[in-house]
Amino acid sequence: MSSSKPCRPISPAMLLRSFSFCTGIENSAPVIQDERGASCRVDQMVASGHDRRWREDFQLVHQLGLRCLRYGPPYYRTDTGPGRYDWSFADDTFAELSRLDITPIADLCHFGVPDWIGNFQNPDFPYYFAEYAEAFARRYPWVWLYTPVNEMLVTAEYSALRGIWNERLRNGHAFVSALSNIVEANIRASEAICRCTHPWFVQSEATRYFHPYNPDAAERAEYLNAHRFLSLDLNYARMPTAALVDYLFAHGMSAAKLDYFMHRRMWPSCVMGTDYYDTSESIVFPDGRTSHSNVLGYYGLTRQYHDRYRLPVMLTETNQIQAMNAVFWLERQWANVLRLRQEGYPIIGFTWYSLTDQVDWDIDLREPRGRVTENGLFDMDRRIRQVGLEYRRIVRDWSDALDYEERRKTWQGG
Repeated sequence: MSSSKPCRPISPAMLLRSFSFCTGIENSAPVIQDERGASCRVDQMVASGHDRRWREDFQLVHQLGLRCLRYGPPYYRTDTGPGRYDWSFADDTFAELSRLDITPIADLCHFGVPDWIGNFQNPDFPYYFAEYAEAFARRYPWVWLYTPVNEMLVTAEYSALRGIWNERLRNGHAFVSALSNIVEANIRASEAICRCTHPWFVQSEATRYFHPYNPDAAERAEYLNAHRFLSLDLNYARMPTAALVDYLFAHGMSAAKLDYFMHRRMWPSCVMGTDYYDTSESIVFPDGRTSHSNVLGYYGLTRQYHDRYRLPVMLTETNQIQAMNAVFWLERQWANVLRLRQEGYPIIGFTWYSLTDQVDWDIDLREPRGRVTENGLFDMDRRIRQVGLEYRRIVRDWSDALDYEERRKTWQGG
């Protein structure tokens, strides 16, 4: 059993005065198709070597001056069957995080499910996942920050609309089924965690905006700009646009299921996690094609998302590969976050994702090539990159100015 420091709830007022610099260690493990057409699982913890070097990786987090980490055990290896769990890796790693005084944002489901569940078409997934989340929360009662399901919309799109991960389907009915199951799983898991502790939920989701190329593309851009909110609308009980409600009903969602999402009391302890990359903005052409753009930036997109949901905000993912000047990207995104905070927006954290380089993210994990994506603060040999040095400087220069130490002491009951 893990060590059990008391979980100390934090007031909304204190949360809004606080600020956390963060990184992440990716635990995504979707099932994809290999070159022979067989299913294979892509485990980023194994690919990055974290499964073997986790003690070293946590020391690197500590050396950067960070006290917050997006982190979770590999879901598919931990949840071994209905009511059966292998906590061996989680016990070791979470005990070490506790010893180092690193606050985890527990990332429970990242793009894949255990083999015995199958995929996101399984209607029983929400119930099994809630059981897993509750078992986790009871075992580690000192953990109080959670992302139950990471990037719900991306997970549903890549699994059931784009045909890349997991069930690898490409149709609207499969997408609506996956999205419904994923959001319901997120809700039920959150409710289960609340039965055990006093959590805050940092709901990491991709942020997007679509610019029409010309008037003929305006209608398509308008639809996509509504679609981007779909997972968060269902999660936060906000009615989607009429066009999207029609889409949900036309592709298999029942009125009763929509009522389930809309007619419930949302828990108050929510942070809207926003993920921003150079692919977050696109120009839409009349034929439906898109190309990357960068007009509004993180500043502009975050104002839109905040205006819609009125929740505290955390930048939960951003990165850039080294060849595209990652240091400049870091400095630009930090300037966007700082401007938002200075203007009074409740932005409470910044995350460079992830700690080390990743594998095959240049092709969105479409196939197992094993090619390193150089977007980490450290390379695969754990040598710090220039972006890591600059991030360490930002953390050092700005932590005290943003009241970081006072917030941390308060969390610890000091």
